[in-house]
Amino acid sequence: MAAAAAAAQEAEPACLQSFELYESASRFYIFGTNADKTVWRLLKIDRSETSELDIDECSTVYTQAEYLELVSGLDEDHRSTGGVKFVTKFYGIIGFIKFLGPFYMLIITEQRKIGEIFDHPVYQVTKTSMIELANSKSRSSFLNTRDENRYKKILNTLDLRKDFFFSYSYPIMRGLQRNLSDPQEGWSLYESTFVWNEFLTRQIRNCLQSTLWTVALVYGFFKQDKFAISGKDIMFTLIARRSRHYAGTRYLKRGVNEKGRVANDVETEQIVYEAVPMPTEVSSVVQNRGSIPLFWSQDTSKLNIKPDIILHEKDKNYEATKLHFENLRGRYGNPIIIFNLIKTRERRESMLRREFDKAIRIINKLFSEENQLRFLHWDLHKNSQGEPTNVLDVLLKVAFRALTLTEFFYCQVAPPTGSETAPHWPALLHSHDPYFCDENSNSDISQEDISGSSDSSGNGTTEDKAETSELPQLKPPIFQKGVLRTNCIDCLDRTNVAQYAYGLAALGHQLHALGCVESPELGLGAPVAHHLMHFYERMGDTLAVQYSGSAAHNKIFSAKRGHLKLFIRSQEFFRTLQRHYSNACIDANKQAAINLFLGYFQPKQGSPALWELESSSEEHNNGSFGHTSDSIKRVNSDGSILSVSNTSISGCSGCHNELLTAAQPDVSTELQSSKMESDLVYENEITSPIESKMSNSRYTPTLSHDHIHDVPSSQLDPCNSGDSNFLDLEWLSNSGNSSDERSLAVSTPDAHLSTENVISDIIPETMENQVAGVQAQKLPEQFVQWVNNGDSFWF
Repeated sequence: MAAAAAAAQEAEPACLQSFELYESASRFYIFGTNADKTVWRLLKIDRSETSELDIDECSTVYTQAEYLELVSGLDEDHRSTGGVKFVTKFYGIIGFIKFLGPFYMLIITEQRKIGEIFDHPVYQVTKTSMIELANSKSRSSFLNTRDENRYKKILNTLDLRKDFFFSYSYPIMRGLQRNLSDPQEGWSLYESTFVWNEFLTRQIRNCLQSTLWTVALVYGFFKQDKFAISGKDIMFTLIARRSRHYAGTRYLKRGVNEKGRVANDVETEQIVYEAVPMPTEVSSVVQNRGSIPLFWSQDTSKLNIKPDIILHEKDKNYEATKLHFENLRGRYGNPIIIFNLIKTRERRESMLRREFDKAIRIINKLFSEENQLRFLHWDLHKNSQGEPTNVLDVLLKVAFRALTLTEFFYCQVAPPTGSETAPHWPALLHSHDPYFCDENSNSDISQEDISGSSDSSGNGTTEDKAETSELPQLKPPIFQKGVLRTNCIDCLDRTNVAQYAYGLAALGHQLHALGCVESPELGLGAPVAHHLMHFYERMGDTLAVQYSGSAAHNKIFSAKRGHLKLFIRSQEFFRTLQRHYSNACIDANKQAAINLFLGYFQPKQGSPALWELESSSEEHNNGSFGHTSDSIKRVNSDGSILSVSNTSISGCSGCHNELLTAAQPDVSTELQSSKMESDLVYENEITSPIESKMSNSRYTPTLSHDHIHDVPSSQLDPCNSGDSNFLDLEWLSNSGNSSDERSLAVSTPDAHLSTENVISDIIPETMENQVAGVQAQKLPEQFVQWVNNGDSFWF
């Protein structure tokens, strides 16, 4: 028995993956074990204590036989009060929450494997349960059970079975480059921007100083599949991670908050490696989307599909906008490339475009040359009015140029070690001081250690690898430095098309680096391009449902597949109606559930209830509210109340109270701080709501044209379809796609060139002036007007 215990003690680092819950009259007992059930641990939860969470972890590590003996002994000890009863088997603790009465434990009772990364399984949550910790004696001391039940009902409307995923052994909340360059485990992983149950797990982590019993949930999208190319099976993984900061629904969360966090902030990563038992090469690339980082809002309207945009005249120095880009730099490094797709001639959007352009130029005056923001304002809608599919060619040209600046991640890895049930991470080969970004850092990031290029990494052929399969030739790693940040108004439909183009451009480089293709350029007609389009279309639909309540508008993808225009119009029509219904009738409930889950509203006796406030997370996280019979209809991106309404928490009269999962609020510490992002909820991020000064929706600020490097002055007209400081717009507007044009954009910088050399090496070609965008046959004018302006449902 001693030898068995010693063996179990050695195996202790293996993560717990399966749990059994037992209850007695006074305690809950949780037994946790690893995948092969060789190690068992015990957790005890006191049921008589109601004001605090009383948890005790037994330090002993048990074998399978000892676990069975212990259960039998506990049953005997509690025989006088009914013994110990088995409750349920489960697969991880999501966290603990308290409303007005007892604590509740949220657990995962069913899961489904959806993929794996280096033999580390990734699971989707498919069923959960909420266990009340109080026993019958302590429960009787609670009052106001009606409000308690209402809070439980609100929380349960956040469907954790949709798009929440986790891994026991792979840090799925972090990118592959960061995981290989800067491996971390345990506590620090929960401080990530992308762990949605950080608040719910905070008390148990503080109590036990351990993360052994909990799982870190990521909200977004995960899809993995194999495809064959050049005789190789390639594993392709697409991951979208939603930030938990400044979370919310479409019209209840817009723009930026005072700490630089934006609404609908999503990190997208695509990972590529050969689908073999122990791959020796891997590549990934990361891009970002997020709401325009200004203080702006829109009112929910039951009669107007596209309500006016209201731009607020606070923060004239764009401090919050500056904080946002400093945060991005801390996460991804330099350069930050802004790809803004909003309209130039549409009344609502053009005002926001001009203000965003002004903010970028003013901020660039404050940044050093190394930290300059690269930007491109390009009206995707205007340029797709002809043949929608041709816009993909232009987006690809932008993507290739952006990729020359940010590059992508590629490295060779040593085979992982460890047992089959608890494999260790593969080691990064040839990793002399690898470059990586600290998500919580806000300091300037040196790029002196960056080396490698797609050219240097892609010289190996299939034959070369066959000859050196046992000891592959070492190639220098490539590290992504910076990120492409794409936005439109909602950061859903147009943004997703642009992200697909960037993903396709990057995939060609990734496959080239892995030795699967001879050229890093993949055309839109390649079979793998159609496969990738399906991935991005699925991701776009998923993210759109989470934020806006309907699938994405995919008319460009549909047109690329050759769907009939009538089919495309019908699909767009019904998705617009579905989105409008969700925004007007469901989003208030959605927002309430998100605020409870993320801890931005914590119920307290004697304070206004959540349904009395009925607002965004700012007010829910503020303790200075008085009682009022009116409910808050809408909240600006900065937390100011626009108007008051008598609408109930269920939304509009007669609307179905179905709830969809959504995005997230903000709760981080100051960006300048080097502290962890544990973002204590008690340190309220939002000040009390004050009536904000707002400008007229037609407000058009004066443009500043400083720090424009490549763009002729004739192209700075706000009505132009584009404006950029990192590529030439004449070259971009040319609709040709010859291999000579592409080759300039495709070529990755030499390994020995600095970022400055790379930028100066991009020389605009001499092109004939053409009308910006691609001109072809137009969609019916009435339908275009309805889709873009939302003036009415019919003509």
